[in-house]
Amino acid sequence: MLASLTGLGLAAAAGLNAYIPLLLVGLVGRYSSFLNLPEPYAWLENGWVLAGVSVLLLAELVLDKVAVVDHVNDAIQTVIRPTVGGVTFAATAAAEQLDKSTWMAEHAWVGWVAGILVAAIVHAGKATARPVVNTTTVGLGTPIVSAAEDATSLSLSLVALFAPVLVVVGLVLMGLAAFLVIRRVRERRRRRYATPAGYA
Repeated sequence: MLASLTGLGLAAAAGLNAYIPLLLVGLVGRYSSFLNLPEPYAWLENGWVLAGVSVLLLAELVLDKVAVVDHVNDAIQTVIRPTVGGVTFAATAAAEQLDKSTWMAEHAWVGWVAGILVAAIVHAGKATARPVVNTTTVGLGTPIVSAAEDATSLSLSLVALFAPVLVVVGLVLMGLAAFLVIRRVRERRRRRYATPAGYA
């Protein structure tokens, strides 16, 4: 169960920022004995891969904080984030082997599919909410929301690796935050449409 929570948390983090959990898994696997990645995923620890992911992360950190540019970035990330979610879920769940599940060992594709779906759902929520944030704040809220997403991705990645039992708490908090943002946007829209034409 813990291995699944680790994969789930990393996949959710990838839905917000693909490169944070990917880089973290590679660094922890390369420079510590805490995480031993299986052979099919050993490439994540390669120095060139880590350097490439670092460059992509820096680009993501900049581009995602610029209104309008972030929409283009999200469109590109529609493929990347779910893919990374699948990679991190499968790699860490396979590496930890905490579940001791014969069924999971025989059906390794399940980890990939679960990671892809979780990351895709989180990414879809992010990509849907961002245009609303940009419009309602005239782009001023973009860097703030982006920084919050990056911080959430990093926190969730760390929790997933080092305290997987807390992943459920992290996912609940993410869901609650998303619910509050959606409710606030709906209330703002309702008030705008309820305003009489003469007072608009």
